[in-house]
Amino acid sequence: MLPSGQIMFTDYTNDVEIFTPSGSNYSGWQPTALLTNTVYSRGSSFLLNGHRFNGASQNNAYGDDLQNATNYPIVRFTNVSTGHVFYARTHDHSAMPVGFNGPGYTHVDIPANMETGQTNLQIIVNGIASQNYTVGIQ
Repeated sequence: MLPSGQIMFTDYTNDVEIFTPSGSNYSGWQPTALLTNTVYSRGSSFLLNGHRFNGASQNNAYGDDLQNATNYPIVRFTNVSTGHVFYARTHDHSAMPVGFNGPGYTHVDIPANMETGQTNLQIIVNGIASQNYTVGIQ
């Protein structure tokens, strides 16, 4: 499962397939954030609080060959001026149960090479993105 909601499949050869589903996201599972700051520094970490950080499913299984979790939050930053996208590392989540709707948190490491300025922050779980939260990056 890609952050865009698309599905990437490969059989470990040079043949890579991308499936773009039609329709809408799984209703009611859009993550939400509770931001305590509006300005963050490149190369720093912060605690992100919110709801629905664990997704509605594990989402990936390929028979008995491969299974990997997708029920963790990914944080995407998009610079408003340039449109450039950066992904932050998340770690040490408060909880990992599938379908957990309650409050939770994750630690976010802001990339040191990010551009500064007004930036949209989104949390993505199982390919379902939150609304845009506008923050400043310095």
